Amino acid sequence: MIAATMNCTAQQPETGFSYSRAFFEDLVDSAMAHARKLGATDAGAEASEAVGLSVGVRKGALETVERNRDKSLGVTVYVGQRSGNASTSDFSAQSVAQTVQAAYDIARFTAEDPMAGLPDAADVARDAVDLQLFHPWPISAGQAAELALRCEAAAFAASPRIANSEGAAVSAQQSHFFAAHSHGFRGGYASSRHSISVAPIAQLPGKRGKMERDAWFSSMRNASDLASPEAVGRYAAERALSRLGARKITTRECPVLFESTLAAGLLGGFVQAVSGGALYRKSSFLIDTLGKQVFAPHVNIVEDPFITGGKGSAPFDDEGVLPRARHVVSGGRVQGYFLNTYAARKLGLRTTGNAGGSHNLALTSTLTQPADDLDAMLARLGDGLFVTELMGQGVNHVTGDYSRGAAGFWVAGGKIAHPVHEITIAGNLRQMFADIVAVGADAYTYGAKTTGSILIGRMKVAGN
Repeated sequence: MIAATMNCTAQQPETGFSYSRAFFEDLVDSAMAHARKLGATDAGAEASEAVGLSVGVRKGALETVERNRDKSLGVTVYVGQRSGNASTSDFSAQSVAQTVQAAYDIARFTAEDPMAGLPDAADVARDAVDLQLFHPWPISAGQAAELALRCEAAAFAASPRIANSEGAAVSAQQSHFFAAHSHGFRGGYASSRHSISVAPIAQLPGKRGKMERDAWFSSMRNASDLASPEAVGRYAAERALSRLGARKITTRECPVLFESTLAAGLLGGFVQAVSGGALYRKSSFLIDTLGKQVFAPHVNIVEDPFITGGKGSAPFDDEGVLPRARHVVSGGRVQGYFLNTYAARKLGLRTTGNAGGSHNLALTSTLTQPADDLDAMLARLGDGLFVTELMGQGVNHVTGDYSRGAAGFWVAGGKIAHPVHEITIAGNLRQMFADIVAVGADAYTYGAKTTGSILIGRMKVAGN
């Protein structure tokens, strides 16, 4: 069976991939067949390929051109309740056989784990829907450089105070895979992600004028949905310019408004705290919160894996389990965790189809009105801090303690008074979740998470 794999020659489809779906299916089937021949009770395998182009420019000149082409075959073998994993980037018959043998040998000498094993057949996805996740961008290095140069030029053209740049970049990335395992799963799909970004530097007049940096980007599965290079460049410049003249503020407690681009990080903190590994290891500040009040009563969080073209969409998770659209938080109460098969068994629960992460999360509030744009949220903030940048990794997911370097704007009477920097904001995520006063209608999707700006009633701000 392994030898037969090499008779399927690599293809050159119009998609830009070197290997066809049929080739990957044969590769995976051959690996699984070899595992069974060795004596494996169960097995799974995944073959994948990723292709991309990244071009960077700085101050009107081409700086970098990078092309990537990666491939991998990963194999998981079970011998009873012992498991082993191995992978290779060599698709030759000899390498595939050696990889399967390595996974089998690891499984034979690994300690038994009563929770180990493939997902139950009842949870496996059978008919994957096409979510239109693949939109290849046949762009050349020259064309990508032109877009990046236009983006950076727009930033410089915004104001004479845009004095420098960390550069602009264009990236076109795509990948595909096929996976299968012995509990009946077979499936795979192609996906893409493209982006334009720039990071301009603004400076006050004078040779030693203070400088401020900011950045902006546009990232989409379909290149036709990207913002124009000029729009990205202008907005990045406006953000950098708005930070000129920033100063510290005195230490205090006050309400804090997180810009929608940063608010997704709060949602990410919740996801990590109610994910399987943290829960069964009891290393989370949200242990045993199923059905309990965690957020303010007006807050809801929904998950929908099946949004057409969504950045977090998937017809099945990394284990081949069928995910489902659901309410994760309703009325502030936790309705579900994020579990793969192993974690679910450890907790005595059922997998939620989240092996590999969450799918298209959206945090909303029943109090939000269509008119609650950023200006309305600033008015609701009144006197407080509007945060537009966070620095550092100061989040303790065991205790929920939160402390991050920050920059943004001091708001007085609902209006931006002046930019601030070199401050630290601190609190505890559990208290912050409960103290969400409002969620703006200025929804922004960052990765697979969507939320508007989030207003927290009170946090500690450390400055002068």
